[in-house]
Amino acid sequence: MAGIMLWSDSLAWKCSQNETILTSMWIAWLDRAMSATSINLAVIPGDGIGPEVIAEAVKVLEKAVAAEGVALELTNYKLGAQHWLETGETLPDEVLADLRTRDAILFGAVGAAPGDTRIPSGIIEREMLLKLRFSLDHYVNLRPSRLYGTVGSPLANPGTIDFIVVREGTEGPYVGNGGTLRGGTPHEVATEVSLNTAHGVERVVRDAFRRANERPRKHVTLVHKHNVLVFAGHLWKRTVEAVAQEFPEVTHDYLHIDAATIFMVTDPARFDVIVTDNLFGDILTDLAAAVTGGIGLAASGNINMDRTAPSMFEPVHGSAPDIAGQQKADPTAAILSAVLLLDHLGYTTAARKIEAAVVADVESRTGEPRSTAAIGDAIAAAL
Repeated sequence: MAGIMLWSDSLAWKCSQNETILTSMWIAWLDRAMSATSINLAVIPGDGIGPEVIAEAVKVLEKAVAAEGVALELTNYKLGAQHWLETGETLPDEVLADLRTRDAILFGAVGAAPGDTRIPSGIIEREMLLKLRFSLDHYVNLRPSRLYGTVGSPLANPGTIDFIVVREGTEGPYVGNGGTLRGGTPHEVATEVSLNTAHGVERVVRDAFRRANERPRKHVTLVHKHNVLVFAGHLWKRTVEAVAQEFPEVTHDYLHIDAATIFMVTDPARFDVIVTDNLFGDILTDLAAAVTGGIGLAASGNINMDRTAPSMFEPVHGSAPDIAGQQKADPTAAILSAVLLLDHLGYTTAARKIEAAVVADVESRTGEPRSTAAIGDAIAAAL
């Protein structure tokens, strides 16, 4: 078959070229970032407890980077459900354009109070959160899951839980490719198409293998349902097998999504790096948070690894309007999201200091209630 390049060979050649280009871009970007004396940070506190937890994350961030001789330049954006009620705006194009000029985005939480019928269902999620992720090409949704020493788990014998989920963030069934025929009749037909491209799958799989290669266990688990979702599933499977050839030290395996959920609650210690699509990743990461102490400790990053736009970092939890303004919210997830932000920007020393302070605080907790600000103060003081 002279003159014919096999699909896997073609992918490897293309990825090698892309790897060289992206590595050069990364080195140039990192040189600029590390020579900077400030971080131009967009802050979107949002609704409910968002402003409270983000205030503590900013407090800790400012102290950590100040020790490195770096200042935070903050630009606050009033966006979310309350802003929509006041203005009818979700994410205006001019605001999106301004966000593009920032180094990174720190995001709180958005959402209306339960039962508030003034806001159409899903409008904030679709026209703000998803618009941010798609417009800024946040194709890696990164969610670490770690069970800290003294944190309780609903599992009787959880073992050592320390894994990350690399979830594809711009494709799958969340792209809004669907519709309804004969709506409101007994013959209604609804479709929701899951979009998976070779380019989109390859770049997130490659990111997962890169991250696994830097971890001690060096193992990737693909989670999908390729026995039923044949076309998308086999695209993911073939891509993993092709990319794996370039990472000889990284082992990999496969689990159907239903099996993965079983292992998540029976043997979560088996996981190191999970790579999966948008929908499966959305479900798995919330389950992962539940077995590692709850969403109050769960951080996430919506990352543009090509660095063509700012990445966004946010706690996994929602706006919790029932406790808003009462200083009852745990800001730990927001502070850990700031750790991911610093890692992405190359400030690893500051990131490790915050992470160590968080671990020390979490593992010293006695169960006595503390205010949102008190937790933030304690972590900042530990720096």
